Amino acid sequence: METLTQRLGALAADQDVVGTLVLTIEQRERSRFRATLDNGEVIGVILERGGAALRAGDGLADDTGRIYRVEAAPEPVSTVRSDDPLVLLRAAYHLGNRHTPLEVAKGYLRYRHDHVLNEMVRGLGAEPTHETAPFQPESGAYAGGGHHHG
Repeated sequence: METLTQRLGALAADQDVVGTLVLTIEQRERSRFRATLDNGEVIGVILERGGAALRAGDGLADDTGRIYRVEAAPEPVSTVRSDDPLVLLRAAYHLGNRHTPLEVAKGYLRYRHDHVLNEMVRGLGAEPTHETAPFQPESGAYAGGGHHHG
């Protein structure tokens, strides 16, 4: 089994790659795991512990320098769309207050599908939509660190 051990960061869109790993956010947050490439080959990933989560478009390499692209797998998410920034801001504030991993983009917020969070968001005047889509949450101000309430 081939093993990828080098994190390359964001690849150029036209970068030649040997294969693509389509990974969920849970997989992209881990430093050691097995994955299946787009060609069906099983591959191992062993990265330095404590690094930030892999992001869609990042590259990984094996010991011979062969490069592989990471993509975000579609997964169950709730998406809140609004043309009103205040609606999104209020929802983001309350979701963040619950330490919910959150993707923030122009016109929408996205989080792992959760019916309790959906009800909270509805109570704030927004309407979440259940989708299957790639999930790329913010890495956070203290990525790799964590924090404590004191």
